[in-house]
Order: sequence, then structure tokens, then C-alpha cells
Amino acid sequence: MLASMSAAAPVSGRLDALSLGAILVTLVFWASAFTGIRVGLEHFTPGPLALYRFLVASVTLLIYMSVTRLPVPERRDLWHIGVLSVAGISLYHVLLNSGQQSVPAGTASLIIAAGPVITALLASRFSGEKLNALGWLGTAVSLGGVALIVLGRGQSVDFTRGALLVLAAAFFTSVYFVFQKGVLARVGSLRFTVWSLILGTVPMLVFLPALATELRAAPPSAHLALLYLGVFPSALAYMTWTFAIARVGASVTSSFLYVSPVLAILMAWALLGEVPGAVTLLGGAVALAGVLLVNTRGRPQ
Repeated sequence: MLASMSAAAPVSGRLDALSLGAILVTLVFWASAFTGIRVGLEHFTPGPLALYRFLVASVTLLIYMSVTRLPVPERRDLWHIGVLSVAGISLYHVLLNSGQQSVPAGTASLIIAAGPVITALLASRFSGEKLNALGWLGTAVSLGGVALIVLGRGQSVDFTRGALLVLAAAFFTSVYFVFQKGVLARVGSLRFTVWSLILGTVPMLVFLPALATELRAAPPSAHLALLYLGVFPSALAYMTWTFAIARVGASVTSSFLYVSPVLAILMAWALLGEVPGAVTLLGGAVALAGVLLVNTRGRPQ
């Protein structure tokens, strides 16, 4: 897969086994990230938490670059990547961490679930990635499935100022997914991801003094959680996700984000013994049905 990442692939809009595998690997890592973030927020404030996570990711990727001698993109592409990384890395993670401090988990889940809708709208307008009526229906069905998951888990829904921060995070990550198409065609998904995460870390250095203070009081469990977040849900997961976007487009790839709550339920069941109720299971089935509809009947022939 790494060899495929090094070169750009034409956007086909159709899933193949390699693209699907990359998406599923990403979703497993991202679903597992919620536990790490929960542990991290007990000992770090949102900005330093995001900086710590992406410093780990950046160091991981810099080591990879030095070993593989990955070439640096041209200056115009670095500017393009840098602007996108401010939206999709810096702003997204700081806003999401900040919002999650003051809104219930159910509210955050519902708002983040709007991300694929925003992505599909932007991709339809700016990237020519059209969904037909069945595609939009599948998107709505999946969103309804996420709502059932939230209700089935007994989570409260409360739209406050923090909810606006989470909504802004969903918007910025959608911008990041949609507008990377042009530069992906020139530099390939691997170089894009490496430089996106590194450049996206730079604006977060404003939190370095606060991070230095909070590091001293954090227990080993918090450091382990942040190391995991930096290597797996950040460095590796962004590589596989960008690889999939380069092959099948942002709207199709983002439709799979509705699978993430289902994976989170299964992980909580397997690892924490949290048995899902009937409504939660129904919501998971509905969300998966919507994803299936988008990816089998959701695009113009």
C-alpha cells in the first residue's frame, strides 16, 4: 500500500479492495481515538492536548521521511498543503477538543455525523463528485442511524456554544477533505499526509508553554494515551484515509464515517463489556444500510 501511496491515482469514485481496506483501517483507529481523547482531557486542556498528539505524529513521520528519503513537495504545493492543514488539522482538532469539554457525547456524535453531509455538498459544488437522489437518501438514512445510536445509548443532546465549536470542526475537516484533490494529483497521498500533519502542527505551537506546564502533572497513563493517539489515529490513519480519498474521492470516502459509531459500539462491547441495547443495534444497522446505499446506488451512472 505504501508504494501505491507514493504515486497519485485517478479518482474513480468506485471502491476496490485496497481502498476499502484503507478506509476500514482508518475507521478502526479513529473509533479507538475517543477513549484516548477522554483520558487525555482529564489531564490536558484542549490546545495542549492537540499539540501533544500531533507532535508525536510529526516526529513519527519525520523519522519515516528520514528513513525513506521521501522527497519534499514543490513550494506551491507546500503552500497549498499548509493552508489545508490549518483547516483540517489545527482548527479541527482544537475546536473538537474544546467543544467536547462542554457538550454531551451524544450532541458531539450527532454534529460530527453531519460532516459527511457537508463534505458531499462541498464536493458536489467544487469537485464535481455528484451524488444522485439515492446517494442523498443513503446519507440521510445514515445520519438517522447515528441519531438512533445516540438515543439508544441514553446520551443527552444539548445544543450549546460548545456545539457550535464542534460544528465548526466538522466544517473545517470537510474543507480539508474536499480541497486536497488538486494537490493530491501532483504529490500523491503519502507526501500530502506527511506534510499536512507536520505543517498542521506548526500553528498549535502557541500552546507549547501550556503543554510544558501540564506535562509535569500528567500520569504515565495520559502519556501512553497521547503516544497512541499520535502514532495510530493520527500518523497512520491520516495516511490510509488520504490514500482512499485520492482513489475514490471525498464524498464516497466520507460516507464511511457513519461506520465509526458502529465500530465504537463494538469496541465498547468487546473491551469494556458495555452491551448495546436494541435501539443502538438498530441504529447501527440503519447507519450501515445508508453507507451501503451510497456506495452501491448513490452515484450517477
